[in-house]
Amino acid sequence: MLIGGLQKTTLIDYPDKVAATIFTIGCNFRCSFCHNPEIVKGISRVIPVSTVLNFLKKRKNLTDAVCITGGEPTVQNDLISFVGKLKDLDYLIKIDTNGSRPEVLENLVKAKLVDYLAMDIKFPWEKYPQIIGRKVDLDSIKKSVIIIKESGLPHEFRSTVLPRLHSEDDIVAMAEQVKGADKFFLQQFRPAVKLVNMDFISENIYTKRQLQEICRKFEDWFGVCRVR
Repeated sequence: MLIGGLQKTTLIDYPDKVAATIFTIGCNFRCSFCHNPEIVKGISRVIPVSTVLNFLKKRKNLTDAVCITGGEPTVQNDLISFVGKLKDLDYLIKIDTNGSRPEVLENLVKAKLVDYLAMDIKFPWEKYPQIIGRKVDLDSIKKSVIIIKESGLPHEFRSTVLPRLHSEDDIVAMAEQVKGADKFFLQQFRPAVKLVNMDFISENIYTKRQLQEICRKFEDWFGVCRVR
């Protein structure tokens, strides 16, 4: 496991739980508006796995869950064995993914090594190849959606949107791609000091009110649907 970051305590990453969040290094996508360029590009410093595990062993009485995000966790060859070590410590596990490796998600679900799944929906399917910045196997992305929805596990899909890349029609199409899921969140893009593509650092954004109005178009498709 290549670990580039550890957030020791979070109250928002795992619903209703006190959690720690692990950031894995490397991603097979290059989304222009990503806030973790050093993690994505593999230039972040590496935190030893032993350091992370020792910390989590000591924090067991104070922490309920571990969230594994990135980058893209499923590109880590030893993700499943690492998650197994966390389950041995009796943690709840949440995996964040871009959906590009459905076979890893399927193995995690079958082995009962994951308790919550979260997947980013980047664009309407037809726009994925032109905007992700990498070759994309859309069949794999779509298969991941099915695996997550049929897993029987608590799950969410979320889309970070900005006007330059996502029209209102695009946003509705993205929601329709995961219609019937437990939860769907629209996330406001927020310009940051560091982005994968620095051209987006001063980007215009949708207001929360605008996104709430869009959200009303499809809120009945999900158990929970809101802006965050």
